[in-house]
Amino acid sequence: MRSPARRLKLRGPRRPGAGRSRRMRLPRFGWPAIRGWPGRRLLGQARSWARLHAQTLVGSLGRLSNQPVATLMTVAVIGIALALPTALYLLLVNLQSVSGHWDDSVELSVYLEPGRAEERARSLAEEIAAWSGVAGTAVISADEALESFRSDSGLGGAVDALQRNPLPHLVIVRPAADHADPDSVEALAQRLRGLPEADLVQADAEWVRRLFAILQMARRLALLAGALLAVGVLVIVGNTIRLDIQNRRDEIEVVKLIGGTDGFVRRPLLYSGAWYGLGGGLAALLVVQAGLWLLSGPAQRLAGLYGSGFRPEGLGFGGAVGLVLAGALLGWLGAWLSTTRHLRRLEPGF
Repeated sequence: MRSPARRLKLRGPRRPGAGRSRRMRLPRFGWPAIRGWPGRRLLGQARSWARLHAQTLVGSLGRLSNQPVATLMTVAVIGIALALPTALYLLLVNLQSVSGHWDDSVELSVYLEPGRAEERARSLAEEIAAWSGVAGTAVISADEALESFRSDSGLGGAVDALQRNPLPHLVIVRPAADHADPDSVEALAQRLRGLPEADLVQADAEWVRRLFAILQMARRLALLAGALLAVGVLVIVGNTIRLDIQNRRDEIEVVKLIGGTDGFVRRPLLYSGAWYGLGGGLAALLVVQAGLWLLSGPAQRLAGLYGSGFRPEGLGFGGAVGLVLAGALLGWLGAWLSTTRHLRRLEPGF
């Protein structure tokens, strides 16, 4: 063991004031923050947040895969609930398509006074076509109407016996799509009746009202069905998450006992609900596409018998993505409602 003198010799002579200067050295406050990038800490926190959520996302999917039968049954029920309003919406879209969107079939017939020249009928049609709220016009001359009647009625001999053509010129007026509602059609008919050349204006406003009533009822029925089945999806996911919470009651109590927050416990359950909804959206898309594939051939053959080139319309890429995302959102919302309600009641006991 070295003596104190030996240690002092090895250390060398001590300079006066060395200890005091060491004690008076100023601390370097905030030096690492000044030398480093100010956003470095935030970037690290963002990476940790993303890593944690990715691990939770994959872990929740793995937990669902451990019980495939129950998961597939839940996904199938959600898929059927989402497929029904989607199919109703596509039915309405295709009915509008096969009927020429129905708005285009609204027409007004303006019969001119007898004796009016055909040139005046065509010039009047051009004037009406320039009106606001009019999509287009067409002229059927008296000679064209008589020839059509001769060929279609089978009374060619009786028509030939006529000394003069009793039919007037006809101007067909087609309202614009945004002016095809019953009130706008009636207003256009009143304006046409004010023309001096007009002898009779026929506007089947009652048929237009019935048409719009059917369309409005179908749209509201689709919205009502979609809303009810969306609530059904929330209930299905919420009940499934509630059962999951009850099965993991002991685990959740232990996590809360060691300081885990409701947000920490809720996170994997929310991702589970989103996975349920995402799977249900994909199942609904599969059901709808399968239905379109099965009905496309018969629908095209039926349309061909009527001389139409109708082809059933599907959701398209945007509609398919929207359906899947809507399912995921409903699943997440249902899980959030369920966890928010039941985690408050679940506290660790002592």
